[in-house]
Amino acid sequence: MNTLCQALYLDYQATTPCDTEVLEGMMPYLTHSFGNPHSRTHCYGWTSEEAVEKARKQVASVLEADPREIIFTSGATESNNLAIKGLAMYLRAQNSQRNTYITIATEHKCVLESFRWLQRQGFKVIFLPVKSDGVLSLEVLEEHLGPETALVSIMGVNNEIGVIQPLKDIGALCKRYGAFFHSDAAQALGRIPLPVKQLGIHLLSISSHKIYGPKGIGALYIERRPIRVRLTPLFSGGGQERGLRSGTLPTFLCVGLGIAAEKAERMRTLERERLLVLRDQFLSRVYQALPKVYLNGSLEKRVPDNLNLSFAGVEGEGLLMGIKELALSSGSACTSESLEPSYVLKALGVSEDLAHTSLRITFGRSTTVTQSLNAADQIIAAVEKLRALSPLWDMIVEGIDLNTVQWVAH
Repeated sequence: MNTLCQALYLDYQATTPCDTEVLEGMMPYLTHSFGNPHSRTHCYGWTSEEAVEKARKQVASVLEADPREIIFTSGATESNNLAIKGLAMYLRAQNSQRNTYITIATEHKCVLESFRWLQRQGFKVIFLPVKSDGVLSLEVLEEHLGPETALVSIMGVNNEIGVIQPLKDIGALCKRYGAFFHSDAAQALGRIPLPVKQLGIHLLSISSHKIYGPKGIGALYIERRPIRVRLTPLFSGGGQERGLRSGTLPTFLCVGLGIAAEKAERMRTLERERLLVLRDQFLSRVYQALPKVYLNGSLEKRVPDNLNLSFAGVEGEGLLMGIKELALSSGSACTSESLEPSYVLKALGVSEDLAHTSLRITFGRSTTVTQSLNAADQIIAAVEKLRALSPLWDMIVEGIDLNTVQWVAH
């Protein structure tokens, strides 16, 4: 089936289209410059190696890091697993007394599952709550830090609600207690500045397809100076990437990531200003037309391209069916098939009925103000239609708290 989808795309936190500049940069390494970058005896290998190292420098430059601190991986999921599990296994092998690992309840699934894996291996794991706006309390974090803390892993930008965590403050706390600091920056790169040394980050994960690069490639920043972070590799092989990530590097994907990262950083400030205007106009249109609409997560501490809204009195699946001309989601891409309400929204204290009505709306480089307002109008029309058919909406209008209603089963 080769049908071209005509829906307006508003799911840029799930993935982004590959930028034409990125695609053009990759093409030579899919055709005539196809050499293995690890082949050191002929010009095909040298050409590919040179391209890979240029990409490594491009990624490092965006993070204000040393190119030797960048390890290429298959994506942020692998980078997160390598950072978390690799550090834990290395410290255990060194008989380190630091065996406590801290994260928050709203992290991406791959981080949460990595921490649950640590639990099964006998490490002490702490899942901290977040405030109702989605931001971690620094006071709560400090209460759990101590000489036994090995690692704190906090994402830069949440993949569902777009909330920005106070990375610099977290990094300062980790330094005070001698703990390593890892951040999943898959959603942060290109949206917020990430000077890793200034932020006190020792390990940072990124993904290409979130920044208009190709799928299947990411990177892990591993600090070498002033602190040398050591990891145990997750699998064995030829010892590529300084022995931490064996396997032949896909030159064209590395090139794509390098160009995408460089362009995302170059466009970051202008895109932020443009998207803020677009987002605020969209939100204003919805708020003016509909009562009982709730923004999930902080508006102030949020990236400009994300909105996560709950609509009282409608059912999420029905709402998605009513806006088929819009491509968006009710949560993260990796959990969108689940009928369970978002664990991120539940961690914020959002009620189950409202969590079921949430939409994640994310704008991108090609989204125009006209398109966003048209999308707002479609959502408004769908919500109004569903509310007109819903007896629950009448109860909400009358001020009845649905959570207090005792339903009688027949």
